[in-house]
Amino acid sequence: MTDTRGTYPSEPAHSTGNDLHLDLPATGGRRAALMAALREAIRSGRLAPGTRLPPYRALATDLGLARNTAAEAYAELVAEGWLTARQGSGTTVAERAEPVPRTRARRPVRRPGPTHDLRQGQPDAASFPRTAWLAAARRALTGAPNEAFGPGDPQGRRELRTVLADYLARARGVRTDPDRIVVCSGFAHALRLLFDGAAPVLPPAEHGPLAVEAYGLGFHRGLLAAAGVATVPLSIDELGARTGELARYPEIRTALLTPAHQFPTGGPLHPGRRAAVVDWARGHGGLLLEDDYDGEFRYDRQPVGALQGLDPERVVYLGSASKSLTPALRLGWMVLPDHLVDRVLAAKGEREGWASALDQLTLADFIDSGGYDRHVRRMRRRYRDRRDQLVAALAARAPHIEVSGIAAGLHAVLRLEPGTERSVLKAAAYRGLAVEGLADYRHPAIGEEAMPAVDGLVVGYATPPDHAYPAALGALCDILPPCG
Repeated sequence: MTDTRGTYPSEPAHSTGNDLHLDLPATGGRRAALMAALREAIRSGRLAPGTRLPPYRALATDLGLARNTAAEAYAELVAEGWLTARQGSGTTVAERAEPVPRTRARRPVRRPGPTHDLRQGQPDAASFPRTAWLAAARRALTGAPNEAFGPGDPQGRRELRTVLADYLARARGVRTDPDRIVVCSGFAHALRLLFDGAAPVLPPAEHGPLAVEAYGLGFHRGLLAAAGVATVPLSIDELGARTGELARYPEIRTALLTPAHQFPTGGPLHPGRRAAVVDWARGHGGLLLEDDYDGEFRYDRQPVGALQGLDPERVVYLGSASKSLTPALRLGWMVLPDHLVDRVLAAKGEREGWASALDQLTLADFIDSGGYDRHVRRMRRRYRDRRDQLVAALAARAPHIEVSGIAAGLHAVLRLEPGTERSVLKAAAYRGLAVEGLADYRHPAIGEEAMPAVDGLVVGYATPPDHAYPAALGALCDILPPCG
């Protein structure tokens, strides 16, 4: 056996090694302190057998020690069997006869998913345009200015705001310019910017309760409630939200609507009501929040234009890429009246709550190159085919079931006999079918006298991959009650 005492471990030429964190006490001998720290790191398992240590010169520089001190510590630990040194290969932690047991990693509990998934709210994940998106990302990164990799602008990259202004004007009838657009992380983030925080843009004390549609996402109502915002439901009929009910509440100055496609019952807001609610906002100094969550996906005629186009100073337009591309992207936008831009930016802050600048640049290129339009047209055809398959399956196996809300969007509503919704949902759960009941979306404050409750299912036809969709439709038809 070679005697290593009095020799220094060899260092490979031009080696920089790995970074190594060691805490040395401020007092006492430096060599002994370094040896103790290395032994403890090895003993505890933080430095596993085979881990390569930095060269003693680099370690000495990092720790502020003399080179000889670090070299002597390495040599002593080699002699003790803690380390191994080989000519030209550097110094590594030695293999031990009884290795230190590593802390057992906690495995995340994975709950099994449903056999069939017909929940609303998610586009077909398999259809994300990976190749086109990657090409856009490469172009965006290649052409990005150096300042794009710095702190950035809380309003969002101007490249994205510019193409959004053009796209929204062309495709959704929105009237705006880049300076009135604020990029955010989605609809929920937009609500938080408007209503939550130490200095909300629309404080409840100033704007009163928020009028909302009688059916909508409970998550959004919960978010508003957490911010101290009371919500007052407007009933819904075949023409959309009954906006005339706003006249009953003089304290209300703000209303949140889904005018292009009421969520989840379906159908656009009637043109007369669109004009009337804008007149209400003008006459009462009010503000309308327009949730355009899936405005691009209309199948039987041209998409309904944005409400914002009727009065840009009275409507806040809220959109995102969640339905058109993927919720994983976490990119949304707010088209604001001029007087709200600075207030929203103040609520957003100088550093927090920003969407990735690189994702913004990629989306800007994706839209500008025409990739976004091509993707939306392709998905519009695919989702229309999905909808048609749903309607055909119901016509063949459950013709007594009324289906509505199919002119647009990514879901449909199936009307059930009164009193049957809960039992149908239980049957769906037993079959491994994930689907939601209409009652889950009903505002708890809407009374039967204002709007009688309706039993139904909210069926999302975008979520399953193509190969799983027929089986999901079969499971759906299996749990529907027979004609009464």
